[in-house]
This record gives sequence, structure tokens and C-alpha cells, in this order.
Amino acid sequence: MDLFDMMREKTLETESPLAARLRPTTIEEVVGQEHIIGKGKLLYRAIKADKLGSLIFYGPPGTGKTTLAKVIANTTKSEFVQLNATVAGKKDIQKVVEEASSRLGMTLGKTILFIDEIHRFNKAQQDALLPYVEDGTITLIGATTENPYFEVNNALVSRSRIFELKPLSKEAIRILIRRAVTDKEKGMGNIEAHIEEDALDFLADRANGDARAALNAIELGILTTEPNGQGIIHIDLDVASECIQKRVIHYDKDGDNHYDTISAFIKSMRGSDPDAAVYYLAKMIYAGEDPKFIARRIVICAAEDVGNADPNAIQVAMAAADAVNFIGMPEGRIILSQAATYVACAPKSNAAYVAINKALEDVKRIQVHTIPPYLQDASYGGARDLGHGIGYQYAHNFENHYVDQQYLPDELVGKEYYHITEQGYEKTIKEHFKKIKGND
Repeated sequence: MDLFDMMREKTLETESPLAARLRPTTIEEVVGQEHIIGKGKLLYRAIKADKLGSLIFYGPPGTGKTTLAKVIANTTKSEFVQLNATVAGKKDIQKVVEEASSRLGMTLGKTILFIDEIHRFNKAQQDALLPYVEDGTITLIGATTENPYFEVNNALVSRSRIFELKPLSKEAIRILIRRAVTDKEKGMGNIEAHIEEDALDFLADRANGDARAALNAIELGILTTEPNGQGIIHIDLDVASECIQKRVIHYDKDGDNHYDTISAFIKSMRGSDPDAAVYYLAKMIYAGEDPKFIARRIVICAAEDVGNADPNAIQVAMAAADAVNFIGMPEGRIILSQAATYVACAPKSNAAYVAINKALEDVKRIQVHTIPPYLQDASYGGARDLGHGIGYQYAHNFENHYVDQQYLPDELVGKEYYHITEQGYEKTIKEHFKKIKGND
């Protein structure tokens, strides 16, 4: 390394963004992703033993893909070369391969090639890597935010071990923010700064598992906030919300406001107000509410408050729940909005909801001794001898596929649980019942 390189390294160490400076150098410093780098896990053992095959790290931004590559760079005895697929081309790949071949020829060891955003390489560029990964000239480590099974050459995927990184937990983000504030060597510990607990919680929550977003926010907060009379920079909730560019809204996912908002959301759909429903939906999405929780509430409302007035409502709601789980956020907000507005605009009937509750009350309250014998199962030997099935009238043998016979137990004859309304499709159901029962 010449003097220029040394000065450049020194400048990068002191002036690069906090998220880059705070990157761990050893696997023990890594926070989160215990499912793949917890002590004793395969990747942990491979890094420790310096016995790595080709790898692909797949996960959302800020979850530690480049961090793990840097840890490997600091621990391996192999030559470590980094390329970014957004700017590198086939010539860059060829240069790395030639140097790797020379190193092997001179028995200077292996070469690890880390390609960030590998999904940005086109098929030809990915194909150019394949022979050298296959013959061991290079060990490939790729990082991608996209599903490698769709975006990376199948041959490369089949020759690599895939490790999926998850969004960091709120507690992991809290640890990183505290480390950033207090670490005097890599972080901002040489600056007198204090972060309040509610501000810390806010940043950890709004980062949505992205460590880089949280670290960028705390760095901005410390560098742009004036110290108080004692020379201490005070990071409170207002400063935190400005730094992560998200307004603080009063929404505690474990508190009263959580229940108040979901209650208002459901009542707005029940009350056929799509505008209010979308507003409360937006509030929950903005606050980071679990989209699966929201989807479940829409499904319940579709059954409880729309029911058979529009049987399609529950189909739309269930399709939305599946689609949100498949697509994820932020695009999932569109799916939730479609389902919520459909349910809000649908004709309403709670007849099915009332029916099951009334029936459950009678199950608990009234002792029923038997089911009418002709309704009992007659499919097994000896059933007829017990009177099972005898006298049963098969509805399809009669006009309108209906016959008037007793289905309820004797103790409940005359009970009505499902009172069909004239709302939406239930009006059609009601007219159908009048027709088949001859009550026109």
C-alpha cells in the first residue's frame, strides 16, 4: 500500500457514514441473524474454520449482507475482492479471474469474489462467472435484495448455498443505536450525546428491520442537533422523528390506541364508510401494524357484517390476506385498501353472525337428547335395525329440490336462528325460500 492508499484508508475510517464505520470486523460483533450465524450454526462454523464454499446472501436492505461479507474478508486467509454489479462488467470479472488463476498457480491461496447486488448482472455476465466458480478458481459470495431463485442464474444458485437474512428485530436495532451513540472508536461516543428511551424505541420501530436506516438517522440527529447548556446533545422523540423523516403518530401497538384504531377501522367498514376505513387503514400501515393482523380483521368483518348480503366479500378478503402474505409490504397496502373498500361498500347483513351466536347459546342452554332418527347415519351395517335413516325424504326427489320435513331436534322445533334480511344477495335468498316453500 502506498502513501496515497494509506491516506485514503485513513480518511474513509474517519469520514465515511456511521453505518459503514460501525460495521463489525468479527463475527462476534454481528448483531442479529442468529438463525444463520448463531454460535454453532453452519455459517458461523464455516467462517471460523475459513472453509467457505460459494454463498449467496439474500434479504432486505440493511440486514447485514455486506457486513457478513466484510467479516469474511477480515477472517479469511484467501484474497478478498469486491465488485458492485451496478458498475462492474465482464472485463472486471475477467481481471479478477486472471489474478485468481495466477494466485492459484503460484500457490498463494484462493480468491473470494464478493459481488454486491449480483441480481444486477445480466445473464451473460452471470454466465461468465460460472466456469470459474465450478472449477474453484474463485469462491463466489453474492448479495441480493431479490429472490435469487428468480434473479440469479440457476447454475450459480445450484452451486451456492443460499442464506436468507431477515429484517433485524427491534431489540437488535436498539443495540446498534446504543452502540452508535456510545462507541468511541467506531461510533459517535466522542460526542456527548444522550438518546431518550422513547426516541430509541421510535427509531428502532420505524427502521423496520433496516440497520442502515436507523444508523443514518441517529448520525443525522447527533450531527445536526445543538448541545444544551451542559454541552450534551439531547436526542428526543421530536429529533428522532425528523431524522428518520417520519412523523410521530400516537399509536402504541400494545396499548389503547392500537385497539381504538382497529375498532374504528372495523366500525367504519361496518358503517359503509370507505373513506374512514381507508384513513384508519393508512394510520395502521404508517405506524407499522402487522399487515396480517389487518387482513384478519377484514376477513372477520366480511363474514360478520357483510355475510350473505354479498358472499363475494369473504372471497375478496381471503384473497387479499393470501396476496398480502405473498407480496409483502409496501405493495400490500394496495391489496388491503382494495379489500377494505370492498367490504365497506358491500351491502350489510349480520344474520349469519347472529344465527351462530343464538345457536351456540341453545347448545349450552337446552339439553338435546337425540337427532331425528331419519337424519342419522345409515351407512354402516345394522344401522337400519336401529331405525337410522328410515323415513328420510331425499330433497332432490321433490319439486324445487325441497321437501318439508323436520331437521331440528324435537326440543328445538320451531326455533329460527338465521333471519334472512333483504340486504343485497340475501334478498335473492329470501325470495328463493319463498318460492320453494310455496309462500309466494
